[in-house]
Amino acid sequence: MSAAALVALLVEPSGASDLDTGAWKAILCAARAERLLGSLACRLNNFDVPDGVASVLNSARLDAKIGRTAALWEAEMARRALAPLGIPLVLLKGTAYVSAGLSAGHGRTIGDLDILVPRDRLVDVETALLEAGWEWVKPDAYDDAYYRRWMHELPPLIHRDRDRMIDVHHTILPLTARPHPDAEELIAQSLTLENGLRVLSPEDMVVHAAAHLLADGDLGGGLRNLWDIDCLVGEFSDKGFVRRLRDRAKLHGLSKAVDLALRLRQDVFVEVDSGHRRVNSFYAARLLARDGWGRPTRPLLRFVFYVRSHWLRMPPLMLARHLWIKWRKAS
Repeated sequence: MSAAALVALLVEPSGASDLDTGAWKAILCAARAERLLGSLACRLNNFDVPDGVASVLNSARLDAKIGRTAALWEAEMARRALAPLGIPLVLLKGTAYVSAGLSAGHGRTIGDLDILVPRDRLVDVETALLEAGWEWVKPDAYDDAYYRRWMHELPPLIHRDRDRMIDVHHTILPLTARPHPDAEELIAQSLTLENGLRVLSPEDMVVHAAAHLLADGDLGGGLRNLWDIDCLVGEFSDKGFVRRLRDRAKLHGLSKAVDLALRLRQDVFVEVDSGHRRVNSFYAARLLARDGWGRPTRPLLRFVFYVRSHWLRMPPLMLARHLWIKWRKAS
């Protein structure tokens, strides 16, 4: 399994000296497919690798550096646009990690800018962003109405000059989902950075990552999310961290997601060298489903998790109506 070999190298970079050409091909393909190539490149920065591999990793480190600069600049642009509102602006996911200087941000691929703002100020935030040059990505009336009524974020926006997207969250899971995290508490316990932007507390960062991995999707690309969790837990793991983490997870109704994320982290990353990794678990098998070319495998298992993701997001009747409308619009 190429994804399993990628995991082993992320955990123990010294294993790079034992790899042949075929193993490197499989690992690099898996890393690219899982959006972990930059993270792997940073982990291998001080290790000897073949010249061809070194070239790929050097390019990945450069791309990650450029992406980091772009992400930080986009966060600053959002801060300037929303500063007159006087509201807390909380960075989420990759931009939060690099802004806070966390190990989870080292080499991380960063796509959209994700922010969390108070729900009662969404209209003001939306107006300010539109005036600052962001535009709607989804002009479709049904999609727009669905986002505004049921989702945890506004419809996505893209800046007309910089071509960068922003996702404005008012909570961390869709309103149709069974858990209902306390968004006000997420903001209240967030930490302020030197530039005035905020990030979630360490415990809430892990809660959010676990929710994103296990309560809001089909685990596609989930290996990167689990690597985020591994890095965060490893960095924050003082004596009382796990206890505080479980307290916060209970507050947000996400105890099951957090407990499962911690078990998966143990199975996939921590026990990689012990010989006890339980890769036969459905979740771990889904996360590691890549062949030697980085292509997804286990189609039936992936379909099961696809169905699961929709089941988690909304009740059956609502799901049936939503899928019927989307099918009619596509046909």
